Amino acid sequence: MSSQDPAPISPPIALITGGAGDLAQAIRAELEAQGWQVHAPSRAQMDVTDKAQVQAVMGSLPRLDLLIHNAGFLRDASLLKMTERDFHEVLQVHLKGAFLTAQAALKIMVKQRQGHIVTIGSFSALSAPAGQANYAAAKAGLIALTQSLAAEYGPRNIRANCVLPGFLETKMSQPLLEKQRPQIEAAHALGRLNTPQEAARYIAFLHTMENVSGQVFQLDSRVRRWV
Repeated sequence: MSSQDPAPISPPIALITGGAGDLAQAIRAELEAQGWQVHAPSRAQMDVTDKAQVQAVMGSLPRLDLLIHNAGFLRDASLLKMTERDFHEVLQVHLKGAFLTAQAALKIMVKQRQGHIVTIGSFSALSAPAGQANYAAAKAGLIALTQSLAAEYGPRNIRANCVLPGFLETKMSQPLLEKQRPQIEAAHALGRLNTPQEAARYIAFLHTMENVSGQVFQLDSRVRRWV
């Protein structure tokens, strides 16, 4: 390489939590197709509720341009049948996990003076169904956490947005779809569900919108009243 040759441009780096999930894998494929270097650790590789594990994984990265907090699971039950453990563990993964991963990411992004944190929310946060008190509460808290991050770190050129990908056909949703597919589809104005690939394409596009932060994006056709 001569002294006049431009320095090679390293690819942007993304980290997706809950990397073994169907949506995480779709996002990974979309970003890698666009030239990103993507890390998508599974729970076994990085438990988002364990601060030491989160810091170890984040600390091994040379930089971080995009964090996607996707880790999550369901433990649905009526409130009288929901155990304290059911409630606690769902909030731990969805909400505490977002706090720990965002905190670790911010240590990198503040030094870079740029970065983007995307949290994966849920329509349940906006219109909570029966039997999901833990999940709906966690996802509602996630929206507030995301908007607080956007307000606090916008002056450092760090963005934060929450994406509600819709009712996707994934391993996590399959048991419910097997029981209630007609009712679930009927709740959508278009009568069909979103796909992990479409949600991934939107998230990749959202990252390119450099002036958007603190927003909540719903990606399906369920219509709700705004109050």
